[in-house]
Amino acid sequence: MPTSYPPVAAPAASRLSPSLPPLAWALGVLAVLIAWDSSGLDLDLARVFGSAQGFPLRDHWLFVHVLHEGARRLGWVLVLVLAVGVWWPVGVLRRLDHGERVQMAISALLSLGVIALLKQSSTTSCPWDLAEFGGVARYASHWALGVMDGGGGHCFPAGHASAGFAFLGGYFALRRKAPRAARWWLAGALAAGVILGLAQQARGAHFTSHTLWTGWFCWMTGWLCDLGGQWMRRHFPELDSHLTAEADAHAVH
Repeated sequence: MPTSYPPVAAPAASRLSPSLPPLAWALGVLAVLIAWDSSGLDLDLARVFGSAQGFPLRDHWLFVHVLHEGARRLGWVLVLVLAVGVWWPVGVLRRLDHGERVQMAISALLSLGVIALLKQSSTTSCPWDLAEFGGVARYASHWALGVMDGGGGHCFPAGHASAGFAFLGGYFALRRKAPRAARWWLAGALAAGVILGLAQQARGAHFTSHTLWTGWFCWMTGWLCDLGGQWMRRHFPELDSHLTAEADAHAVH
């Protein structure tokens, strides 16, 4: 039968200090993103992959069936593994308590939800919709709120890149109990998000900024989930202990 050990109280400074580096990273990357949006490089990079005839790689089997459809399904499988792992943990999830496993699953789902909601409310069209690339829309910044560009809209931020970036929140859940695994998890989520974002950029589905902002939104969502989880564990420790005991009972049966 799995044995549960009472959590060891950390000094106040050590409890608070982990929240500072994520905030510093978030502010630093935010400054870079604002500079990128001001540079106008989105169109320059889109022209690397597309022309007035469109984007040659738009329907390429590797980008459509493997890096788009296949990667999306794999992402949902991983979400399912995290959700089921709340009660029946496998691998590194066994090193986390019940609350941390819940945090890991919820942060991924919330990240996907945040990106989906932002896309739904966006009037920004995709590069392949622009007249410059064979479409009908005109270019407009994604921060030109309410401005209709003549295209289909709903293209900002990059939804597909969130199939990788949505798991950034796992780093926060892992870093206290399994710091080495947390770093590998972080690197994997970043690499997946970047690769999937680049694949969509090559197809003309997104600008570079769309991918970068998706990563930032997912990082912030994961960090805020971690802050919320820490607050819950500090103020309601008995709830986490009860849920951990219940999860152990499920694992035994």
